Amino acid sequence: MQGVEDDAGLAGKVALISGGGAAGEGIGNGRAAAILLARAGTKVLVADRDLIAAERTVEMIRAEGGVAAAFGGDVTNETDCKRLVEAALDRFDRLDLLDNNVGIGSRGSVVEEKAEQYRRVMQVNVESMFLLSKYAIPAMIKTARGGAIVNISSISALRPRGLTTYSTSKAAVIGLTRAMAVDHGRDNIRVNCICPGPMYTPMVYARGMSEAARARRARASVLKLEGTGWDVGQAARFLLSDHARYITGQVLVVDGGVTLQAPERESQDQ
Repeated sequence: MQGVEDDAGLAGKVALISGGGAAGEGIGNGRAAAILLARAGTKVLVADRDLIAAERTVEMIRAEGGVAAAFGGDVTNETDCKRLVEAALDRFDRLDLLDNNVGIGSRGSVVEEKAEQYRRVMQVNVESMFLLSKYAIPAMIKTARGGAIVNISSISALRPRGLTTYSTSKAAVIGLTRAMAVDHGRDNIRVNCICPGPMYTPMVYARGMSEAARARRARASVLKLEGTGWDVGQAARFLLSDHARYITGQVLVVDGGVTLQAPERESQDQ
């Protein structure tokens, strides 16, 4: 790849990124991670329920000289998770890295939330990571003698405010991360978690967020900045790299200091 950056042990490895697509040319957390890993010489399998979006990410990587392939599937479906890992092995012969990056939102208290929506949020935000890791970990052990996993949570897990089901699911991601780190440290697999704050990603701007709302989000940061998918992608690349070789079971908050301040009444829309 032209101008390969400091690979930190990433060159030649194979990464699987779930939720690696995005609308149009937008940069979401998964797409950013895929591009940044490819720039470091990693071969990337980009998975998304929207195959066209995954293929667009692959096109962006290949345009820079990187190596990538797309997979269309639903990571809440166990069969698709198994097929996704098999696709990585068939295409690249090994699996070293996993970025569990899918998630959906939900608003309301336990009284307001519908039971079916609660179950759906937990399925997408937690069970998908459980299922994909279930098949990825044995592949890492067999083909790479170890690896690294990043699970994407949210600052809503740390500071709930009117997003009860979403906050619960993201707190479960932290618990899952720590349990996996303990279970698989002996397999030379590191597992860490990222808690993003307010990020301006395709999922957010598809809602037509106003400039006033974006300004409130920036004010919520002690840096007076709004985050982007690149910020989460850079954190994921660090945790998946050898620079983080002695880090596992940890939660990295990427929020510009939002959690250091009292929350505004308006939602931060993580």
